[in-house]
Amino acid sequence: MADSRSAQQRVDVVIVGAGFAGLYMLHRLRGLGMTARVFEKGDGVGGTWYWNRYPGARCDIESMDYSLSFDDELQQEWQWSERYARQPEILRYVNHVADRFDLRRGITFNTLVTAATWDDEASRWLVETDTGERVSCQFCVMATGCLSVPQAPRFAGLESFRGPWHQTGLWPHAEVDFSEQRVAVIGTGSSAIQSIPVIAGQAARLNVFQRTPNFSVPAHSRPLDPEYERQIKANYAEFRKSARESRAGFVVATNANTDTPTLEATPEQQRQEYEARWAHGGFGLMSSFSDLYTNLDANETTAEFVRAKIRETVRDSAVAELLCPRDYPIGTKRLCVDTEYYETYNQEHVTLVDIRSAPIVEITPGGLRTTEAAYELDAIVFATGFDAMTGALFAIDIRGRGGVALRDKWANGPQTYLGIATAGFPNMFLITGPGSPSVLSNMMVSIEQHVEWVSDCVEYLSERGIATLDPTPEAEERWGEHVYDEGHATLYPLANSWYMGANIPGKPRVFMPYIGGVGAYRKECDEVAAKGYDGFALA
Repeated sequence: MADSRSAQQRVDVVIVGAGFAGLYMLHRLRGLGMTARVFEKGDGVGGTWYWNRYPGARCDIESMDYSLSFDDELQQEWQWSERYARQPEILRYVNHVADRFDLRRGITFNTLVTAATWDDEASRWLVETDTGERVSCQFCVMATGCLSVPQAPRFAGLESFRGPWHQTGLWPHAEVDFSEQRVAVIGTGSSAIQSIPVIAGQAARLNVFQRTPNFSVPAHSRPLDPEYERQIKANYAEFRKSARESRAGFVVATNANTDTPTLEATPEQQRQEYEARWAHGGFGLMSSFSDLYTNLDANETTAEFVRAKIRETVRDSAVAELLCPRDYPIGTKRLCVDTEYYETYNQEHVTLVDIRSAPIVEITPGGLRTTEAAYELDAIVFATGFDAMTGALFAIDIRGRGGVALRDKWANGPQTYLGIATAGFPNMFLITGPGSPSVLSNMMVSIEQHVEWVSDCVEYLSERGIATLDPTPEAEERWGEHVYDEGHATLYPLANSWYMGANIPGKPRVFMPYIGGVGAYRKECDEVAAKGYDGFALA
């Protein structure tokens, strides 16, 4: 793209990030006739699907649900190959969207936004990048993603390791071949659970270092049924409407009455329901009954069902027990969706190492050492998770009214109104930010809802000559209390999860997403807009 910096030093909107959210935001703003710049740290579009190229990476939402709905021709023409799409196919889809709507010419790649500073006198943001650009804009949209800052591995001696090491969230773009190598995977979260079976298929020896086991359910992915695809495409409007009004942004196919409390069903009825959903695959297991997220005894019936499946699958009983989670309710850490994960531990060259009982002491030049043993390694894969929800925002020096830093305002946890904006930072919008359904939902549905709400808001302000929009502290406090009450009415806070910030040393323990449901949340946002953006100060 030709260098057009001088012509774009002053624009209506700056968008940070060129994943699905950034691309759709750019498209909507162009439709309003507004000028916009997108800054993206990678050299291509895709966001999380650009960076997460680790072996076995695939979406945990079904393909027909995980796609954009704003353009009927787009959703009719694109054809998915599998029930759960793999990363390369999703990345092809993102690129197709960018090309189809001519979005690349609005994006500056290989550029990090380093600072965004509010000028109260001018009622504008000054955005600065690592390439020295300084762009003035009325509105700043943070489409930075909820899981876009991998947690850096913190192990003594890592710099001495002679072999290659990789992070799942920053995977090389060149192919990584583990053939005939002794490999360690550190971590057993979602990316590890997806990659371990694939790496095991290449490596001469695989050691998996686990601190906390995670619950995982089978994906049962398969080639997409053409008749199923035809039926969905013939009735897309109703399909999308059901998703938008649902709790999680997708509708689980089931004939069961999910309003039934678990313990009102007999043990045999519970087992039959769980078996049917296990056979179907995916997230539907946690929709079996109405109270699995609110009643610990009910939740335990589901947890024990999955533990029984692990014991049934993994032949070594000691290994099976290590893989059985016991210290948090099922579903309160993000449920993983896998392809033959537990079966992998039946292979003779795969070893599970419990680092809760024998922690890693250091990385050595030739491998690593725990308190009990030394392991010779040729390569290490760190699947150590993300600084979720706030990490990407804190990577930018964002300063609002009076020079207050966002990091300081959120020192005790994020504070937002609707998860879209935060008081004292006028005209800054957060796409799927803390306090919105975001990571507890089908992200595609939540992204579209946020982008459409923000673009409608910007249009409303522009048509009326309104310079600034800023949440009132009172509205932000009320929303924060509502998010807290909804979250703490469930079992989620019982887990040391990344939802709570518990995976990052020193991060406040606050339940960050909104659990009230996608449909209910959409109604709340629509009511706020219908009342002239109630809860916001307009000036």
